[in-house]
Amino acid sequence: MKAVRIHRPGGPGDLVYEDAPEPYAGVGDVVVQVHAASFTPGELDWPVTWVDRRGRDRTPVVPAHEVSGVVAEVGYGTTGLRVGDRVYGLTDRHRDGAAAEYLAVEARDLAVLPGNVTHRAAAALAMPGLTAWQALFTHGRLTAGQTVLVHGAGGGVGAVAVQLARDAGARVIGTGRGRHAEAADAAGAHEFVDLDRGWFDGRADLVFDTVGGDVLARSAAVVKPGGALVSISAPPAALPGTSRAVYFIVEPDRTQLAELADRVRSGRLRPLAGATFPLSDTREAFLAKQNGVPGKVVLEHD
Repeated sequence: MKAVRIHRPGGPGDLVYEDAPEPYAGVGDVVVQVHAASFTPGELDWPVTWVDRRGRDRTPVVPAHEVSGVVAEVGYGTTGLRVGDRVYGLTDRHRDGAAAEYLAVEARDLAVLPGNVTHRAAAALAMPGLTAWQALFTHGRLTAGQTVLVHGAGGGVGAVAVQLARDAGARVIGTGRGRHAEAADAAGAHEFVDLDRGWFDGRADLVFDTVGGDVLARSAAVVKPGGALVSISAPPAALPGTSRAVYFIVEPDRTQLAELADRVRSGRLRPLAGATFPLSDTREAFLAKQNGVPGKVVLEHD
């Protein structure tokens, strides 16, 4: 099969489009024929990218851990999926990713994809959707009527968080650079704060940070007593009293993936898909994202 691989720790310039062995379905696995994939720009910098779960070198590595495709093979002991199912999900960071024609992945990391949701949309949804869901509901414990402050509301994760929070009955305030105001408004933010011009003047039950740095540092002061500051950028400082400060790394979850796909199917959620590149141009796709291309960059087969 054709795949994009990197043979030693490095950057996008070291990615190579080449022939690679086809994967096989281990116990609990399925093999997916990949239709679309996406990636996190910094994943080539993650230590887990280069080793297996025992810490052993596993180069050459296939990147891109956000996948949508069709089940081509089912391994022994696998339940819940069948050959021919349309699926999408977020794959194990210690295993090869989806920048390839075929991918072996644990079945539990995938959910069935409704027929009216495109593979391109699903690939753009998997990581941002799970991240936003877990930030708001798993860690943030969001309920209707609360106020949510979403930093980076015009980005892939932030735009999904705005939509999910508003759908849950929250009042949503987005922040970002001025150029992100249109995307935040399109996602449904009730209000947008241009961080180039000022700071949020108020208090929030939940602050979801995707930015880090000074934005994260200043956010503790706007959390209501008993509220939460949830970050994916860095661990926040502890908050006083019953308020909670949470840092987390997104994890695959079939139930949450199914909930997200159902919202896309019904029109309640729209992932922020950006540019699309053929698989053979994965190197260029990584570089484009590093240079600020908006939305989730998606890889599709030539």
